[in-house]
Amino acid sequence: MSRDMADITLLYVAPGAGDAGSGGGVPDALRRAADLEVRVAGALSAARDQFDGAIDCVVTAYELPDGTGIDLLAHVRETAPDCPCVLYDDVDPGTIDTGDVEGEIIEYIPRGSGDGERLASVVRDLVANRMQVAYPLPHDEDERLTALARYDPDDLSVTEAFDRLADLAVEHFGGRVAFVGLVDEREERFVACQGTDWERLDRQDTICTHTILEEDLMVVENVQEDPRFASAERLVELDIRSYAGATLTTPAGQTIGTFCLVDDEPRAYSERERTYLRLLADEAAEQLELRRRLVEAERGTESGRTESETEGGREGES
Repeated sequence: MSRDMADITLLYVAPGAGDAGSGGGVPDALRRAADLEVRVAGALSAARDQFDGAIDCVVTAYELPDGTGIDLLAHVRETAPDCPCVLYDDVDPGTIDTGDVEGEIIEYIPRGSGDGERLASVVRDLVANRMQVAYPLPHDEDERLTALARYDPDDLSVTEAFDRLADLAVEHFGGRVAFVGLVDEREERFVACQGTDWERLDRQDTICTHTILEEDLMVVENVQEDPRFASAERLVELDIRSYAGATLTTPAGQTIGTFCLVDDEPRAYSERERTYLRLLADEAAEQLELRRRLVEAERGTESGRTESETEGGREGES
């Protein structure tokens, strides 16, 4: 396999890595691998400039001339949340300040003799696992899906309430579309949608699957200029040029969906507008939780009534 046919584009970042003729300290196992195209950067600023949608994995030292590898990983998480990252250094892991990426899963491989082959293997595994799912997953995905199963919108009869909230959003923001979506394992289901007739989309085609990674709001002022979505054909087909979404979160903290606004023109959202969108999302989440509790209470009452009737029937027979 030639270098032009490399399967994986790797960004390798370490002090001096961009110096001509230095080899950049890139392990031989990476430089010689036919399936790896290795780009190099010797500093945080250079790495940020090189990082784009073509990078499949980032390997970085911790100490950089103008920052740290953690600073770079924070930038990667903001730009491409599903891009695998590896911290490759000989520093004591206990001294690493994870800062802005606290709680994120980051591979750490100690730099040393013979670690090049291991590093190359880890890079291949990380990229292969990423390609099995075409979108980033929350760290609590299993718990999130379990929580979502308790909020069936048909069973809870919340569609009418959501329609009113979506109507209110379209009127207030003057946008093209407002919707409430629940993000399932493989798709997003729109339980209310004003301005169009969307019912569901594959999860890999949605911006909301990125929004549920956020703690609060996600705004994309120009979808076609965002490297995460610029090549998404489905978004072009739906004429989505701008997006603002707020998370729907359960009392236990699981994010199960979003309240969103989309438009066919790029646009920004003021702090006041973002606050109002957050209020609408909170109201939608409260409606879901209220209806869930009512339905469970009714089921409990019916179950108790059935048990009483059964016991009464047995006593009558005796």
